[in-house]
Amino acid sequence: MEKIAWKVEGMTCSNCALSVTKFLQKQGMDEVKVNPLSGDVSFSKNDDYEIAHLKKGIKTLGYRVVDPGSNAVEKKSFLHNNKQRFLFCLPFTVVLMLHMLHAWLPVHWLMNPWLQLALCLPVFITGMYFFGRSAIKSLRNGMPNMDVLIALGSLAAFIYSLSGPLLHLGEHYLFFETTASIITLVFMGNYLEEASVNATQRSLKALLKSQKVMANMIAFDDKHQEQVFPVESTQLRSGDLLLIKTGEQVPADCKILWGEAMVSEALLTGESLPLEKKKKDFLIGGSILESGLVKAQVTAAGKDSVLSGILQMVQNAQQEKPPMQKLADRISAVFVPVVVGIAVLTFLVNHFMFDLSAGSSLMRAIAVLVISCPCAMGIATPAAIAVGLGRAARSGVLFRNAGSLETFKNIRQVVFDKTGTLTTGSFIIDQFETTIDPETFKSIAFSLEKYSSHPLAKAITAEWKSARLLKWKTIEEQKGLGMEGIDADGNIYQAGSFKLLPGEYKDVHHNIFILKNGEPIGWIDVQDEIRAEAKQVVSWLHGKDIHTILLSGDREENCLKVAAQLGINEVIAEQSPAEKLQHIERLNHTAPTAMVGDGINDAPALAKASLGISLSDASQLAVQSADVILMNNGLKKLPLSLGLGKHTYLTIKQNLFWAFLYNVVAIPVAAMGLLTPTVAALAMGLSDVVLGINSVRLFVKKVV
Repeated sequence: MEKIAWKVEGMTCSNCALSVTKFLQKQGMDEVKVNPLSGDVSFSKNDDYEIAHLKKGIKTLGYRVVDPGSNAVEKKSFLHNNKQRFLFCLPFTVVLMLHMLHAWLPVHWLMNPWLQLALCLPVFITGMYFFGRSAIKSLRNGMPNMDVLIALGSLAAFIYSLSGPLLHLGEHYLFFETTASIITLVFMGNYLEEASVNATQRSLKALLKSQKVMANMIAFDDKHQEQVFPVESTQLRSGDLLLIKTGEQVPADCKILWGEAMVSEALLTGESLPLEKKKKDFLIGGSILESGLVKAQVTAAGKDSVLSGILQMVQNAQQEKPPMQKLADRISAVFVPVVVGIAVLTFLVNHFMFDLSAGSSLMRAIAVLVISCPCAMGIATPAAIAVGLGRAARSGVLFRNAGSLETFKNIRQVVFDKTGTLTTGSFIIDQFETTIDPETFKSIAFSLEKYSSHPLAKAITAEWKSARLLKWKTIEEQKGLGMEGIDADGNIYQAGSFKLLPGEYKDVHHNIFILKNGEPIGWIDVQDEIRAEAKQVVSWLHGKDIHTILLSGDREENCLKVAAQLGINEVIAEQSPAEKLQHIERLNHTAPTAMVGDGINDAPALAKASLGISLSDASQLAVQSADVILMNNGLKKLPLSLGLGKHTYLTIKQNLFWAFLYNVVAIPVAAMGLLTPTVAALAMGLSDVVLGINSVRLFVKKVV
């Protein structure tokens, strides 16, 4: 199976996405995902299937596949977007509407039916070319879209109005202004909807924009002289050499070969403070050099970069449909035929049961058609998800799928791994005790451990590096025991575990012992450094009545110590990966559970939890098993991810409530004649804008 990714133009709501999805599924395509907001379409196809046939089929639906590989500038057709169509139709419609004010204005000449027809015709032709063609294509493919309702309403009003002058039936048959106002106001509504939907994509577009910048590429001439010349970042390849200056954007993932700099990764991780980077450190494409000058080698460019991975993950998540969206899709799929049926029933009941004129009954039926367009239901969920995922990505939280946003609302307990999750994985000195001068003791310990590669030794050398370095006559590492050094006077010094101790010493509850000529002169305890933000995060969870659990493979005494410092409710220690998985299964049965982990041994538990959360510096397997990834190497984004998940779900609920309520209330109101088709068209357009604005609020809404 070959994976295909397209950009499709012309989709305006989930009904459009549903049409494309059904068509591709009918053609035998698998894993079809369609995002009506961004136009992204992806699916898996059999290698033997003709792509040209699929593109042609999508074109018959009224949409167009954009070829990203084509550099040719496509000639835009006249009135190619909703803004242009609205501005073209507006003057004709305004003049046409003035005849309704003939009692107060000197516009009696507008009462001429043939003049009204002439004013209405350009608007009608424009509307039918856009809505009519789309409606016919959707009906031909058995997937009626919202344009069917607009086209039917406009066409009915136009034909009814045309019968007036043709059959000399009088001015009571003239509703040309209704035809024009419906088309014009729907174009306006579509334009406003596009503007609000574009706002929901703001964060993603900021990331997209940062992908393409100019880079200073280093090359060497035939005299081996260094030359620097500008190239687009899209042309960079792994292994290329770059010069990056103060204020410039890092054009691709790279490794520093020379120089130092302060780098802002705010765009990618949400961390506002710049980070110090030096030789051998990695720079992420899209970050900004706040100060400094570096030469670096590209390690990943284009689709292989960290930024591209983030973008792909966000786009994939936007294409995923959470359960609430699937419900809206099922309703939208049958909505158009049902509304057409209600409109016909409205005409028949008003005309035959309530003895209203054919004109009045038709206007009520048209109002039902126009006000019932399911656009609001279509954008209710995608708009909220787009904003939620966009803000999350901008803040350093990546969701692998949209369903994770909805899952957050149910989480009642959070399980933490210890090492690398609640702690940094780096050791610090907790306490020490010695029988000799403390400074001399530090010098001995530092001078011995300086030559060791053990993680505990590195903690000592990092903290006591200011101590005086002793010179050894010989120094060697004793396998399984520790370090041994002999000074110029022949004294033997050792640093290592309790295995070095003589038999009479029973106290083995310390990490490192220092011995001189076989006799202990002191001990050192180290501990895994707790992340600075861990206590605050745990307290925040408790404030939300979320139960916290520490689940680790480490010794129980270490786990209890960390749990006590952070105030974690429950400790389950000394667990193997298989046992961790069993505990997560048990916890899932008691309440929806989120698991936060970073190691390879956490991967099965992350995959099994109701919601798996990993840190960006975790093992690759842990990252792949997680539903949510917290960037910037820490837990500080966990409250934000929980808050965004809950508030995005709340926004979806608000949007769907408004969309359903709007249609439930609006259809009877229109059927009773309390709304004219013109007001219905305006209300329909504004309903989409209201949902867009409600979704965009997520950008600034306080969620933590």
